[in-house]
Amino acid sequence: MLTILIAIFIIGYLAIVFEHPLHLDKTVPAVIMAALMWAVVAVGFHQGIFDVISSHDSVYSMKSLLGDNLDAAAEKLYHKNEEGFVEILLHHLGKTAEILIFLIGAMTIVELIDLHKGFEVLKGWVKTRNKKSLLWIFGILAFILSAIIDNLTATIVLVTLLIKVFNMDMLNPNKNPAKRNTFLWFAGMIIVAANAGGAWSPIGDVTTTMLWIGNKVSALGLVKYLVIPSIICFVVPTLIAMNLKPFKGQLETDGDEEVDEEDEGELRSSRIMLFLGLGMIVFVPVFKVVTHLPPYIGMMLSMGIVWLASEYIHPEENFDKEERGHLYSAHKALSRIHMSSILFFLGILMAVAALESIVYHVATDGTAYHTLRYIAEWLNDAVPNQDIVVMLIGAASALIDNVPLVAASMGMYTVPTDDKLWHFIAYAAGTGGSMLVIGSAAGVAAMGIAKIDFIWYLKKIAWLALIGFVAGAFAFVALTAALGVEYSTVSVPH
Repeated sequence: MLTILIAIFIIGYLAIVFEHPLHLDKTVPAVIMAALMWAVVAVGFHQGIFDVISSHDSVYSMKSLLGDNLDAAAEKLYHKNEEGFVEILLHHLGKTAEILIFLIGAMTIVELIDLHKGFEVLKGWVKTRNKKSLLWIFGILAFILSAIIDNLTATIVLVTLLIKVFNMDMLNPNKNPAKRNTFLWFAGMIIVAANAGGAWSPIGDVTTTMLWIGNKVSALGLVKYLVIPSIICFVVPTLIAMNLKPFKGQLETDGDEEVDEEDEGELRSSRIMLFLGLGMIVFVPVFKVVTHLPPYIGMMLSMGIVWLASEYIHPEENFDKEERGHLYSAHKALSRIHMSSILFFLGILMAVAALESIVYHVATDGTAYHTLRYIAEWLNDAVPNQDIVVMLIGAASALIDNVPLVAASMGMYTVPTDDKLWHFIAYAAGTGGSMLVIGSAAGVAAMGIAKIDFIWYLKKIAWLALIGFVAGAFAFVALTAALGVEYSTVSVPH
C-alpha cells in the first residue's frame, strides 16, 4: 500500500509539472492527489499496514489492536490511537490553513490597491527613455516590490506597467518585431529581479512565507543572511544584460499606440491606497515580533485596516455608493483573488503532509522516521556536501514547482529555526526557478501576460538567471563562512 501512496504522489506531481502540455490547471491534480493520499493513509492505518507519527514524534499504531474481541484496555488504546490519527490530520490542516489565510489577506490588500489604481502611481516614476536606465528602474522596482507584495504580484504589476511604457499592442504583439524583442528582454529581466527580491523577505515568495510561518526562519534572519546574496543574484545578471544589444540606445514608441489616460490615470485615492496597503503588509513582520502571534493574525489586522479605509475613501469627486459596490469595494477585490492558487497550495501541502505522517523506518534505538525524514537522511549519506544538496534543490525548482519542494524539505529536516540550511533552501528555491520561465509563479505570470515563448526564454534569459543564481549561492556560502555559521548535524538511521 505504501507503493500505491508513492505512485499517487508521483503521478500527481507529474501532472502538475506538465500542466501546460496537458492543458490542465495544476490545482486539479493537486487536490485529487491530496484527497487520495490521505484516503490511502487512513485505510492503511486502520488495517494496521501503516503506523503514523505526529509532529512531536508520537507514534500511533493499530497493528496489535485489530479484531472483534478486544478487552477494555485494548479498546481504550484503540480509541486513543484513533484520536491520535485525527489530531495529526487536524495539525497538518491547521498549519496549512495558517499559510492560506495569510495569502488570502495579502492578496486582498493587493487587489484593493489595484482597484484604486494605486500601482498607476509607479508609472509616473518612469520618465526616461534610455534603455539601460529603464532596465535598472524596472529591476530595482521588481526587487523591492517583490519583497513587499510578493514576487508574483510584483511581476504582474511591472509587466503590465512595461506594456504601457512600451505602448505594446498585446492583441498584435508582433506588429513591430524589433520592439517586441526588446520588450521580451525587459520582461525576462523583471522575472529574474522579482524572484531575487522575493527570496530575502518573509512575504516575498510563497516558499519564504511557508518557512517563516513554519518557524523555520525568522524575518530578521532572512534579511541578515539572504539580502546580500539576493542583491548579487539580481545585480550580476543585470550588469551583464545592460551591455547587451537589446538594452543599448533609446526606447522608440509608435505614435499611433496611445494609452487612454482617462482609463489608465490615477484616482484621488490611488496614492493613499498604495502607501497604506504596502505599509500594512510591511507591518505584519513587526506585529509578529512585538506580539509573538502567528503571522496570519497580523495579516488579518492589516487587511481589516486597509478594508476599513477603502469603505470611507472617495476615489472620485463625483462618487456614490453604487460606484463603490461596482468598482472599488472589498467584495470585488475578494472576487478577483486567485482562488485556484489557494486551492493548489492546499492540495500540495496536504499531500506532502500525508508522506510526512507515515512511519517509514524505525532505527535500532527505536527512533521512528517518517518518509520525508528518511529521504533526507539518505541524501545526507549519499551527498555529504549539504551545499550541493541545496543547490540541486534550487536547480530542481526550475523544473518542478518550488512549493512542494520546500514543503517536502520542511518535512525532511528537523534542524533548528534560522539554521543555515533553511536560509539556503529559501534562497535556492526562490531564485532557482528563474532559470526557466515555467520555474516560478512570477515566470508563469509573465509568460501569460507578455506571451513569452519557452524556447526564447531558455536561449536568451536562462543563462543570465543561472549566473545570478550561482553568484548569489557562492555569496551565501562565503557570507556564512565569514560569520562562522555551519549546518546543524543530522543523524543517519542505522
